[in-house]
Amino acid sequence: MNATRKDTEALLVSARPELNRRVDKWLDHLSDERRLSDKTLLAYERDLRQFLRFLTMHLGGAPGLDDIAGLRPADFRGFLANRRREGVKSRSLARGLAGIRSFLRFLERRGEVNAAASSAIRPPRQARSLPKPVSSGDALNITSGDLAMETEPWLEARNAAVLTLLYGCGLRISEALSLTGAMAPRTGTRTLRIVGKGGKERIVPILPAVCQAVDLYLKLCPYAVDAQGPLFLGARGGPLNPRMIQLAMASLRGALGLPDSATPHALRHSFATHLLAGGGDLRTIQELLGHASLASTQIYTEIDSAHLLSAYDKAHPRR
Repeated sequence: MNATRKDTEALLVSARPELNRRVDKWLDHLSDERRLSDKTLLAYERDLRQFLRFLTMHLGGAPGLDDIAGLRPADFRGFLANRRREGVKSRSLARGLAGIRSFLRFLERRGEVNAAASSAIRPPRQARSLPKPVSSGDALNITSGDLAMETEPWLEARNAAVLTLLYGCGLRISEALSLTGAMAPRTGTRTLRIVGKGGKERIVPILPAVCQAVDLYLKLCPYAVDAQGPLFLGARGGPLNPRMIQLAMASLRGALGLPDSATPHALRHSFATHLLAGGGDLRTIQELLGHASLASTQIYTEIDSAHLLSAYDKAHPRR
């Protein structure tokens, strides 16, 4: 069982022992074979616990395997309606239903239940919000390191190097800060191996501008960067906290007059959007971002279309 899971006792009182044992095996399966992140595991465990608690009230006692096998579509609708009354939003409801379905499919593969009842339920409709990338000009200003927002030049160079990795390689901030000294993209580096969500590996190309930014940071950094230690260091020489990059970005967007949506993660969105606008194909962008599904990448086509329509509305002489 994954050591990071919390509040297991609350789960155990929500179901009979034989069902709890299967929950444990399902979570181990998600961790060891599916290699889901700890954050996702905790969310799935919490969602399933809430469902089991609902069934305890709904059925008048702690559910067992036989109760799970006998569930009907109305039971799942009742759970979703109950959560909706508690003020839970559609996105959270959809994630919760996905976790419950995953558990039932796990049991179905073992020949213990039929998961058809849960599959008959449509997930709640979600308001689709598009990512908000920054313009290419603003991205270049953000990553230039020329605005002198820090008290020491090496801190300015460090922030610029991290932000350049986000925009130049499409990295998540956690991926950039997980790089070690030995992995530092220096002059001449062509590619970088990144371990992303769920332990999935991908290879990303390195632009010369990224190498230049990292070289400058390492030249100015007053601390020795160990080959096996973190590449990016905090002001006192310890591992860099992502919060410091978020604060740096807040200062930069204030200086540049950018909206609150201009976050470090927005640079990753900008990477994908600008590649697509420049003729990049979706499959390649999917691989560069490390998306498990092409559907996650296709949202950037909507951003590009929205930009074109906006430009059309502003520029057409018959507007």
